[in-house]
Amino acid sequence: QVQLVESGGGLVQAGGSLRLSCAASGSIFSVNTMGWYRQVPGKQRELVAAITRGGPTNYADSVKGRFTISRDNAKNTVYLQMNSLKPEDTAVYYCNADITANQAMGVMKRDYWGQGTQVTVSS
Repeated sequence: QVQLVESGGGLVQAGGSLRLSCAASGSIFSVNTMGWYRQVPGKQRELVAAITRGGPTNYADSVKGRFTISRDNAKNTVYLQMNSLKPEDTAVYYCNADITANQAMGVMKRDYWGQGTQVTVSS
């Protein structure tokens, strides 16, 4: 019932910008921490940025000063503004959200994942 839908990925040149969006929908009681992860073939999925419901954020060292995570709680949406993109930013980016969902049997708190969106940065 609950799902995350991502958009905004694409192909850009080094130094360019992209903005990713991820919207949660379904029988949601509350959306807690939201974040973005990325993964390249042969490597583990890594945290890029995260933001709590109240606003505090954290970033991977590799993206500090270039990426900005934000959210719109009224829309259950998280964004990732990516500036000064580098070829090493190329990856599949996954949205993640800690959500308390309304279920027929009660409420359930768990992590949900988006479908992934490809970001490719050419040199």
